[in-house]
Amino acid sequence: MSLSQVHVRKDELTNATVVEADSGELADGAVRLKVESFSVTANNITYAVVGDGFGYWNFFPPKADDPEGLGIVPMWGHAKVVDSNHSDIAVGERVYGYLPMGTQLDVRPGNISEASFSDRTDYRQPMSPVYNQYSRLAADPEHDPGREAERMIYGPLFKTGFIIDYFMRSESWFDAEQVILTSASSKTAMGLASVAKQNSPSIKRIGLTSSGNVDFVESTGLYDQVLTYEEVGMVPIAPTVTVDFAGNASLLAKLHEHFADTLKYSCLVGATHIEERGEGGMRAERGLPGPKPTLFFAPDHFVAFFKEHGPVEGGRMIAKTWHGFLDAVEGTVEIVKLQGLDAARETYLTMVSGSVNPAKGIVIEP
Repeated sequence: MSLSQVHVRKDELTNATVVEADSGELADGAVRLKVESFSVTANNITYAVVGDGFGYWNFFPPKADDPEGLGIVPMWGHAKVVDSNHSDIAVGERVYGYLPMGTQLDVRPGNISEASFSDRTDYRQPMSPVYNQYSRLAADPEHDPGREAERMIYGPLFKTGFIIDYFMRSESWFDAEQVILTSASSKTAMGLASVAKQNSPSIKRIGLTSSGNVDFVESTGLYDQVLTYEEVGMVPIAPTVTVDFAGNASLLAKLHEHFADTLKYSCLVGATHIEERGEGGMRAERGLPGPKPTLFFAPDHFVAFFKEHGPVEGGRMIAKTWHGFLDAVEGTVEIVKLQGLDAARETYLTMVSGSVNPAKGIVIEP
């Protein structure tokens, strides 16, 4: 049995190749998943940009004669069990979770419940457990057969937005009156804006975006004010929190210089504009007025969140705002389904180049 994967040069993210390899024998206690679908979003580009620093390249080692310097970008999507050496997991079962940009994945199920299991493959254990859990769709309360595409496109990004709002609320928004969201057209920023609108209505939400995306961002109704990156100087001076999804060092500097001591917290989340991230990338922080920019790693915050609230209550809290978000964005994004890994490769390269149409959500069926 053979599989296909998209291999990316870790030191040259625009170098991506579709490669075929032999699947090999399925190990004892393992399950083989056939990848049915996954979304490609700005979130995946962040995985590639910060890959080595946070271990994202370690989830799915490439099958290659010489894998040195190669990596596979992780995706979120759906898969079907096509072979099983585990008595509790049957062939034909469908799951949702972290998948490679490829056609197949072998996992070793552990911590099995009716609704989920974790992959206990040895090389995945050093990474955050958030990424190793797979939902078993037959008993998954979040699963909606009619909204599988929306879950892939928005789900992980929305949850990052949710946990940022939760963190900010736990810190009383650092006594800020407004939050500035860069890359306001990105799905993670939209998720945060939606949750803040629901849970933190007293905080003014200001979105920064490129001039070509202003109409789209305004159409979502998630922001109190939308400005272009060139209009940073027009943002009212007030106690402010910034949440930077763009990873643009020069934009970050402008925000720090504009707000100076009125900037209460500077949160770094993603890198949607990687071509402009500059020296130091998302970690650029030297010589900036105001607070030191702090990198936000969502998986660690989720571990603490579920430890505090438990899986049932925590899931309920997320689901409540998730449905509100879906209602807010319904009809604003066109879902486009593309076939094959060549399409996945092309979509990934388009997003790496910064050419992202926020009005489209891309789903790949490899």
